Amino acid sequence: MRTSENIDSPAAQLKTAYYSKQYNARASIPDHPHIFARWQRDSALVRRTQAGLLDLPFGQASGERLDFYPASKAGAPLLVFIHGGWWRSLDKSDFTFVVPGYRRAGFNVALTNYTLAPEASMEEITRQQLRALAWLYRHADDYEFDRTKIVIAGHSAGAHLAAMMMAAQWPQWEPDLPPDLIKGGVLMSGLYDLDPVRYAAFVNGDLKLTSERVDQLSPARMPMPHTAPFITAVGDLESDEFKRQNKLIAQQWQAAHVGDIALKGIHHLSICDTFADPTHPLFKASCDLIGSV
Repeated sequence: MRTSENIDSPAAQLKTAYYSKQYNARASIPDHPHIFARWQRDSALVRRTQAGLLDLPFGQASGERLDFYPASKAGAPLLVFIHGGWWRSLDKSDFTFVVPGYRRAGFNVALTNYTLAPEASMEEITRQQLRALAWLYRHADDYEFDRTKIVIAGHSAGAHLAAMMMAAQWPQWEPDLPPDLIKGGVLMSGLYDLDPVRYAAFVNGDLKLTSERVDQLSPARMPMPHTAPFITAVGDLESDEFKRQNKLIAQQWQAAHVGDIALKGIHHLSICDTFADPTHPLFKASCDLIGSV
């Protein structure tokens, strides 16, 4: 059994200083407010100019809403994107800018929301994403996509949630769901072992992670119930810890890992721009994965 470490011990204080710096990506990107503002402008333009169904409820909580952007032809695969923000900030509407390229490539796109921490616990946020994916699977006929071709993608905290969906034991969640509900994944700059996050003081005041909860919330500590292929990516300008986390999930789930996409000159936020850019290798690799499932 893991024992709790005294948070006031010298060792814990050193960890707090180290991990707070390693994981505070915004502090290392001085122009991050401008990036967020650009994302919001670009996303607002997409919502004005492209047909989509917004704020579809998949549960009772106000955060349990998703946006759905249909492909031009019925029966296409579905890409589900989960946003980041340390589980406590941002919104699906900030990321609508990722939609156009994938729709032009022939795919449906769904963007999911969740109730933000600290209003919701990490466990509840994960359950909300389980409800979102189950809802989408059950409503495939209504929205004319192929329920046997659902691929999950996520960035940062969203990549953690995407990995949790890949690790989910779906028939245990609801008996009508198939074990391979998720057919593939795109995991970008994610957090897969949450133990170090306990020491990231800037965020754990809201998350309240403890050593006792880490095992149940860390996908890198879980087996994959089936080998859905997935790709990983992390920017070469990101911290050592984000790079370590990226390697960790690839190693732990190596039987299903089909590639890591090199991202030169990319930091923790600009990776989202590469994911949306039809000329970038990450976009192309994501399309190849979606098209192959």
